[in-house]
Amino acid sequence: MDSQRYPRLSRISVPADLREFTEAELPAIADELRGYLIEAVSQSGGHFGAGLGVIELTVALHYLFDTPVDRLVWDVGHQCYPHKILTGRRDTIHTVKQKDGVAPFPRREESEYDTFGVGHSSTSISAALGMAIALQAKGDERKVVAVIGDGAMTAGMAFEALNHGGGMDPEPNLLVVLNDNRMSISENVGGLTRMLGRMSGSRTFNALREGGKKLLGDKRRPAARFMRRWEEHWKGMFVPSTLFEEMGFHYTGPIDGHDLPALLATLKTLQGLKGPQLLHIITTKGKGYQRAEGDQIEYHAVGPFDPIVGIVKKPAPAKPTYTQVFGDWLCEMAAAEDKLMAITPAMREGSGLVRFSKEFPQRYFDVAIAEQHAVTLAAGMACEGAKPVLAIYSTFLQRGYDQLIHDVALQGLDVLFAIDRGGVVGPDGATHSGSFDLSFLRCIPNMVVMAPADENECRQMLSTGFRHAGPAAVRYPRGSGPGVAVQPTLDTLPIGKAELGHRGAGIALLSFGALLPAVEKVGRELGLTVVNMRFIKPLDRALLLELAASHQGFATVEDNAVMGGAGSGVAELLSAEGIALPMLHLGLPDLYQEHASREQLLAEAGLDADGIRAALLRRWPTLATPPVRASIG
Repeated sequence: MDSQRYPRLSRISVPADLREFTEAELPAIADELRGYLIEAVSQSGGHFGAGLGVIELTVALHYLFDTPVDRLVWDVGHQCYPHKILTGRRDTIHTVKQKDGVAPFPRREESEYDTFGVGHSSTSISAALGMAIALQAKGDERKVVAVIGDGAMTAGMAFEALNHGGGMDPEPNLLVVLNDNRMSISENVGGLTRMLGRMSGSRTFNALREGGKKLLGDKRRPAARFMRRWEEHWKGMFVPSTLFEEMGFHYTGPIDGHDLPALLATLKTLQGLKGPQLLHIITTKGKGYQRAEGDQIEYHAVGPFDPIVGIVKKPAPAKPTYTQVFGDWLCEMAAAEDKLMAITPAMREGSGLVRFSKEFPQRYFDVAIAEQHAVTLAAGMACEGAKPVLAIYSTFLQRGYDQLIHDVALQGLDVLFAIDRGGVVGPDGATHSGSFDLSFLRCIPNMVVMAPADENECRQMLSTGFRHAGPAAVRYPRGSGPGVAVQPTLDTLPIGKAELGHRGAGIALLSFGALLPAVEKVGRELGLTVVNMRFIKPLDRALLLELAASHQGFATVEDNAVMGGAGSGVAELLSAEGIALPMLHLGLPDLYQEHASREQLLAEAGLDADGIRAALLRRWPTLATPPVRASIG
């Protein structure tokens, strides 16, 4: 790194180096860290605004606590880039999200400073409490700190951990830092957010406090001490101290999370206290980069950009993404059906709900980071005749699996799950991969499960799921499809009917979902039958039995884990019919794939055209030799 531009940061490889500096130098280090983060992420892309908001906190924690001996647990992971820079990954942070580069979230295998792996939110307090309990049982006095923020406090799991930790005897030694920036990926929502904002948003209180400081001057004067006691009394009228105190946590705050001297002083005090502590800090997402402060949603996660110019809007792509297809369909179906309600667990932008939230605000429900609640909320709506559409990432639906089974499917309730980011996702890594949804959905009774091969089919399947009386799921990948024109109608498909494409001989290739273009290419090259299966549940039984009678084998192809996936469903059907047919199941391997582009990961799994062809020829080598045609005459 450029030691002229970063004279202090260039001397910090690990937190022990940071502790060699005096406290007076820490604000300058924070400034350098902020500047370096802007430079690095502008080159590589990645999560941006959240990291800028915790610069001072990251410096203070690593300066005062003996990391990695003391345990520092980050929530969400969006906030961790400054932490990574200070803990040995300064010179490689520009490789974040790239194949073989720095992981986008804390990862135990990557660094001893990443004490707990995270990609989903609201896990930090539970994990840190578990660490504190285990250390206490061994008589180990090391400190444990959980940093929760960027919307993560809106999830029920965080309060389950607070409820447990605050009611224990003996009390665990745990510090929770609530980084309150009023944001998730988009704006925070809900009653807790309003409550947390009462203090920082009260002009009257802040004016009285700041005016009192100027008037009374020296903090040691009796009047100033009275003013501090008065402030503590009035805090109860503005801030949620009572909530956390009643849960058993000693509450401190709120304090300015960008005031490094005040932050250091407060943390020093808390270091010496026993039992569960909660420090409430107020920060600004995107702090120090004006464009990110002004547009916190746009700068939550970015691609490469010029720091001087900022993000330059790119022209709309020629092909719509599957997310855009869903967003447009949702608005058009809502215009036709007033019973449609749309739900998202804090993923308005990512799930394509921005337009719907503006056009149908009374039918739009952002429940914050609360996937379990989102599913059961939809179930309750369906009980009273509404038709809820839950837009959710595949990886986040995993968190609502119990509710999907017990609250929706068991009762046969009329809920449509629009599952984005199905299959290989890419740069966000294993925590965001949608590798398992076909496996965990197809085993649930009452479910209809669909996977489109193109954009228009996605729209048709959404309409099919909406018109179906019962639980249904449409699972589609991140990014664009093959470029099939999307028809403006709201047509449906016959449930459980596949589409026979290329009619060949020998082997039937059964494609489930977005990999159909690669399957078709290989099928035509090798003269094989190709089927777009469309439905994972129910399968097209009649067509499969017909093909089994006329082909030598089946190869199933899916962007999902092989184990328990769609191909397993085909094998189960044939087995139940007493049909023994050679089969090849192609899908995602039995491991967690690292972060890389979607294309790289598909190739790595053998699910591009070259990989599919190679797997077929390994299993059936004679496919490489075209059949000899009999001569005529």
